[in-house]
Amino acid sequence: MKIIDYKLMGQRIRRQRELLGYTREQLAEKLEVSAKFCSDIELGIKGVSIQTLARLSELLCLSTDYILFGNETDTSSETEMMHMLIRKCPKKSRSELLTIVNAYVKAVTSE
Repeated sequence: MKIIDYKLMGQRIRRQRELLGYTREQLAEKLEVSAKFCSDIELGIKGVSIQTLARLSELLCLSTDYILFGNETDTSSETEMMHMLIRKCPKKSRSELLTIVNAYVKAVTSE
């Protein structure tokens, strides 16, 4: 039986929130919870309901398994996160983003 470590779960949530550029207040608003409750989740003080877990999974583009246990087997969430980041980028800056991504891919594949 797997045991949920709420502190580690909170760290995974916080890391992804920050990676996506959300403030704690913005995430709390999207989850329809208070910023204090969001803080308590990230600190591992409180757990989450299934409904909140599902919303976190969708908003943060993480599998529920990863949020709960840290299992990184779901690559579709990585793809979805990339799509989300692209959508957040202003349309006028997407050509620069494409240039950066192309340069990065060339650099890591030429090794």
